[in-house]
Amino acid sequence: MKIATWNVNGIRARQAQFCEWLARDRPDVVCLQELKAELEQVPPQCQLEDYHVFWHGMRAYSGVSLHIRKEGFGAAPVFSHPNFDMESRIVQAEIGDLIVASVYVPNGGKNYAAKIDFMTRLAAWAKALHAAGRSLVLCGDLNIARTEMDVHPRERQPGIIGQRPEERALFETLLGEQLVDVGRTLDPDNAGLFTWWPPWRNMRARNIGWRLDYVLASPSVAAKAVSCTVLADYGTSDHAPVVMTTR
Repeated sequence: MKIATWNVNGIRARQAQFCEWLARDRPDVVCLQELKAELEQVPPQCQLEDYHVFWHGMRAYSGVSLHIRKEGFGAAPVFSHPNFDMESRIVQAEIGDLIVASVYVPNGGKNYAAKIDFMTRLAAWAKALHAAGRSLVLCGDLNIARTEMDVHPRERQPGIIGQRPEERALFETLLGEQLVDVGRTLDPDNAGLFTWWPPWRNMRARNIGWRLDYVLASPSVAAKAVSCTVLADYGTSDHAPVVMTTR
């Protein structure tokens, strides 16, 4: 199974790349973030017939979607939103005992308190699902670099949002015993493992970036992962897709 996540930074701007990527890699589950479009603004070519899909967007801001390949899962999943959803930032699908969620955590630049509250409630939600015996795959742009290793040395700035100690502590609470950071677990010593790059001064080509996009999975799912790859050379978003493959 392939489970993928990508902050597209505008589905209308990335519509051709999105379709090309899905046709090429055929992921079973796709989580998108930062759609910047309401449902009626989603390009028709992105409405792929072979996926169950839920678009959850806002005009020119935020937005997430979740795509489940029909061939891989058959019956249509049940889509919904946790009660802490705000600004169209999370959608989940129930597939048997498995919950898959696409999430876009607030950046925090305009309302840092809202970011902290969202992360706190996200962590409590994940813990409650674990306690109920549900498996979870949580994908998306968390807008937090988990550790110092997840930021290029030139981009490390004490106190900057996205690198603050309290944000990183909340990230660890989100993981707890219930979730595994699949990318870092499979590639623990890679100091160049980034998913977002500032869109100037050729930073992406120089790999001067941050790791902000994650596939987090329940231990039972993470144990089946054979790879979690950043497609650093794909697309014109400032974020790269991340793809977890399980056996």
